[in-house]
Amino acid sequence: MKKMTLTLATAALISTLPLLQGCVPVVIGAGAAAGVMTAHDRRSTGVQTDDETIEWKAAGRVPEQFKAGSHLNFTAYNGHLLISGEVFNAEAKAAVAEAAQKIEGVKLVYNEIAVAPVSTLGNRSNDSYITSKLKARLVDSNQLSANHIKVVTENTVAYLMGLVTDHEAKIAVQIARTTDGVRKVVNLMEVLPDADIKRIDSSAPGGARNVPPTSAPVENR
Repeated sequence: MKKMTLTLATAALISTLPLLQGCVPVVIGAGAAAGVMTAHDRRSTGVQTDDETIEWKAAGRVPEQFKAGSHLNFTAYNGHLLISGEVFNAEAKAAVAEAAQKIEGVKLVYNEIAVAPVSTLGNRSNDSYITSKLKARLVDSNQLSANHIKVVTENTVAYLMGLVTDHEAKIAVQIARTTDGVRKVVNLMEVLPDADIKRIDSSAPGGARNVPPTSAPVENR
């Protein structure tokens, strides 16, 4: 009976983790939060570790005067750092990005912070749900490996990161923009020549399926 009670309690705790995560003012990106580095990632293990380090360093370097009243997410991929979330004024937005840019290993900062009220728990839960749907659709498409695309959703805007071919980028964007709930897609993927991808990738994308019509607009950064 004690073992069963413990198991149920553990399951209940796990089920609440996505909601609890939304309460944290400064959140490290999904890659670092999971703490799992997959062998199917096109980044080397060293680069994956560097990206996780960039994420927690960026979270730790938010200027003290801008921490209260802000909600920030940091997601690094191959040295490219996406900062999303909300801050209370333009000064805070610029200061957070400036501090992150000085971190060793950061090649480029995408400052996607909104000057707006902090998002609600309901909004963040919805974003997590959209991310889950989008990832599932990438898997179901059988047109590319979902492991090669990192998805971050903020205020119903889907950000796509990864090392991909031009063909894979187009497929990922098409799937993202036709995912229910996605208001806009921002393409942050690094497109490499097919020959370069073949050198670092041991498997090719799977079979093709028809892709639904377009809907959400796309912005390329």
